[in-house]
Amino acid sequence: MMPYVKERRVFPRVNARLPLQFKDIQRPIEASSGALTRDISGGGARFLSNDFISIFTRIMLEVSLPSFSRPVKAISKVAWIQKLPSSSQYDVGVQFLDMTDEDRKQLGSFISKSPAPKVVTA
Repeated sequence: MMPYVKERRVFPRVNARLPLQFKDIQRPIEASSGALTRDISGGGARFLSNDFISIFTRIMLEVSLPSFSRPVKAISKVAWIQKLPSSSQYDVGVQFLDMTDEDRKQLGSFISKSPAPKVVTA
């Protein structure tokens, strides 16, 4: 029997494959990297990256939402990173630290209109 594990997430998460761009805030002259989200919430996102990103690194994340004319931007920090088995990619979890009210509303609208399930386990 599996022990009870309390869900620690504050925001509902939805499975979504959305294009995103990210860039290390400390290295603004470097090119952005692209990826696809695996899931997203009002508090953060998970995506696959070809590059290792150190934990706590601050990144500017730009996520393209359907039916929104420009990407939602969020200053984020890498909360965790895990190398995928038998792959050269990394699974990356980021926490949103700052975004405009308009971007927060657009993201919230996208999440509330997304089909269930709203909760994704690790």
